[in-house]
Amino acid sequence: MNRPGKPAKKYSQAARLHDVIRLLEARYGVTVEELADECRVTRRTIYRDLQAIVDAGYPLLREAGEDGRTLYRFLTGFKKLPPITFSLPELMTLYLGRRQLSFLQGTPFQDDLYAIFGRIRSALPPRSVAHLERIAQVAAPRFQGVRDYSGKREVIERLRQALLFQYRCRLSYAPPRRAVEEYLFDPYTLLFYKDSLYLGGYAHNRRDLRLFLVDRLQGVEVTAERYEIPDDFRPEDLTGSSFGLIGGESLLVRVRFAPAVAHLIRERTWHPTQELAEEADGSVLLAFEAAGETEILSWLYSYLPHVQVLAPDSLQRRFRDGLQAALATSL
Repeated sequence: MNRPGKPAKKYSQAARLHDVIRLLEARYGVTVEELADECRVTRRTIYRDLQAIVDAGYPLLREAGEDGRTLYRFLTGFKKLPPITFSLPELMTLYLGRRQLSFLQGTPFQDDLYAIFGRIRSALPPRSVAHLERIAQVAAPRFQGVRDYSGKREVIERLRQALLFQYRCRLSYAPPRRAVEEYLFDPYTLLFYKDSLYLGGYAHNRRDLRLFLVDRLQGVEVTAERYEIPDDFRPEDLTGSSFGLIGGESLLVRVRFAPAVAHLIRERTWHPTQELAEEADGSVLLAFEAAGETEILSWLYSYLPHVQVLAPDSLQRRFRDGLQAALATSL
């Protein structure tokens, strides 16, 4: 309620929102009561204004003050961004990059991409937009087995909120062929790997970093408790020396690739520890140390029949057993 004798201000919502934003930027934390008093409106009006500010994209935080009252403030270091301009080559890069993110179908990130490119289209001549769209279509990837995240939309929206404002979460996760597990979790980042989304961060239950496939998240509860990402954290800490994302014991892998596919091996870096050696017949020997035997095997099978596993013995046995099992079921 307003204080007695203090009449309500008669000005537009836009002007009032400007005042609310100014107060939020000027103070580390302000209550609804203080905002209502300053703007000479009701608390209910201020709640509507705060929601409008959130809807406009401002990073508004809601925290408990020392006296128990709820404080509102902007994310530390936030300043409203000035208009951003792009050169035509930079816009081409953006359009090419957009096509590589088509696996985000059904997520709020896809909506954000539509909004971003909608603004770009509105600011460009139609001929330039058509040309950029043609270039992007030529570079369109052909994904196989694309996931549809529309069923996880609410989960991903909550994760986005937690990641942006560093709120601790309670996760319900369903591993393959096991019961649902509960985690108290600090989300650090999202990883995009093989057209899938993974959530990485610190699991308090395990006292360690963990990666979760977003597809298997059954529920996400965003708490009001904040967390800080350690200064020395790097996304690479989530995967360690893995060949992909799956951890485990490191293996000293040695593989021979026949001349028919040797050029494909030479053209890429497969692991930071790799060493390549050429053979007289045009074959290539590839050696590296990595964890994740299952992902290594999956990769090796994609080069059949032009691949030979030389070491270690355990990988060689699993490679051979997999071939024999496939033959047995195919006959």
